[in-house]
Amino acid sequence: MAGSAVAVFLCGDVMLGRGVDQILPHPGDPELREGYVKDARDYVELAEAAGGVLPPLPVGFDWPWGDALAALDEAAPDARVVNLETSVTRSGDFAPGKAVHYRMNPENLPCLAAVRPDVCVLANNHVLDFGRRGLRETLRTLARAGLVTAGAGQHAEAAARPAAVPLAGGGRLLVYSFGMPCSGVPPDWAATPDRAGVAYVGDPAGAAARGVAARVREEKRPGDIAVASVHWGSNWGYEVPGDRVAFGRALVDAGVDIVHGHSSHHPRPLELYRGRLILYGCGDFIDDYEGISGYERYRDDLRLLYLVSVDPDSGRLRGLRITVFQARALRLRHASPEDASWVRELLGRIGSGLNERPDSADPPDTWTLVPT
Repeated sequence: MAGSAVAVFLCGDVMLGRGVDQILPHPGDPELREGYVKDARDYVELAEAAGGVLPPLPVGFDWPWGDALAALDEAAPDARVVNLETSVTRSGDFAPGKAVHYRMNPENLPCLAAVRPDVCVLANNHVLDFGRRGLRETLRTLARAGLVTAGAGQHAEAAARPAAVPLAGGGRLLVYSFGMPCSGVPPDWAATPDRAGVAYVGDPAGAAARGVAARVREEKRPGDIAVASVHWGSNWGYEVPGDRVAFGRALVDAGVDIVHGHSSHHPRPLELYRGRLILYGCGDFIDDYEGISGYERYRDDLRLLYLVSVDPDSGRLRGLRITVFQARALRLRHASPEDASWVRELLGRIGSGLNERPDSADPPDTWTLVPT
């Protein structure tokens, strides 16, 4: 994007476990304890039935990202932030009371590294799917690979600590990550002074929420860009409850420049508030959901890459570039013009507070929104 703006790549949930893990060079134990599916390889079969046959397995580590990698390299963002909604572990300690568990063999970590994330946020409802032993292995594996995390840690202070990415202009991108119960994060996953876990906000108007705001006010320095990456809300539906809107705006009032919301399997509305972008739900980016029926009207096969451009001095939004991909055979491919238009119309209908900027340089699956 033009000028000295800071460009940040954001996307929705990156779920590299279960079926995705099984097609990579080092598939882990395929055991599942779901109501209907007991073997992760069944999700590969479902995906092939819906999206076409995969090449001979294993595929390369870059396969799930598909066309998104070249699009990212072309965009050359200053920072890349992903929500890693998968435990990276060999642990067999299935968290009790959960219907779905995600784990990725640590030997398949080059798949995550392929997108070159600057920050992996972890405060979500799957990072402890294999208990605290699985979380500790996840944290250790990511750290050994040089992958920076936020939102989970060995104790509450580590979980709440933001990741800091140096920016070319001298400032930092501060990434705060926390999860909320409305997305399915169990309360006992919260990190405490003497227990590993996630940064947890139980009430959007409670003490923990006020603590996040106070922390941003205290830690943000001139020239910094602050991102609040929050796992909130249900899987399906376009409505955003009033308390979530109020919390998102309160984060901006506290100094957050981008609210990166995720949990929903499809895009939710976005909002411009005081010149800052609030994404209420980015939709999934990588998963193994092809062939799973019941919610086709939401078109969760369409995946969005968000490139957020902000002013480095004020933090105000300069522009939002959206590129649409479609998941086919567990790989992201450029969406058709018709599918991209469907998403474009949807976002305009459910609300954005932004205007589309006509730009003949944008391909059919991409468009740019700018402040009103």
